[in-house]
Amino acid sequence: MSKNMKTTILLLCIAILIAVVPLFVRKGAEFGGSDDAGSVMVEEIQGKEYTPWFTPVLETALGGELPGEVESLLFCLQTGIGVGIVAFVMGRLVERKKWQKKAEDWENRENQTQ
Repeated sequence: MSKNMKTTILLLCIAILIAVVPLFVRKGAEFGGSDDAGSVMVEEIQGKEYTPWFTPVLETALGGELPGEVESLLFCLQTGIGVGIVAFVMGRLVERKKWQKKAEDWENRENQTQ
């Protein structure tokens, strides 16, 4: 097994542990979102009920909140687009290095033949 493969497997195991361990360590804990935690913290600091500054555009257009499934779908779609962009950029950078190395090798060969 190559060193890259070992590193990949190790990082995947660590990622899985990071996701799974809290579920067993904190049994019965409520894992709320950051929006809820933020509004609670603002209420504690200001001493009065938190009121949002604005309503989301889609809630205004639809006349109510999005269903949870649609909200999850939009979040997953956003994540997929972001991952695609990051992977594309990283792929381009790797390919640029390969092409630059090939160009340098080609120049070195031409200079040696002259």
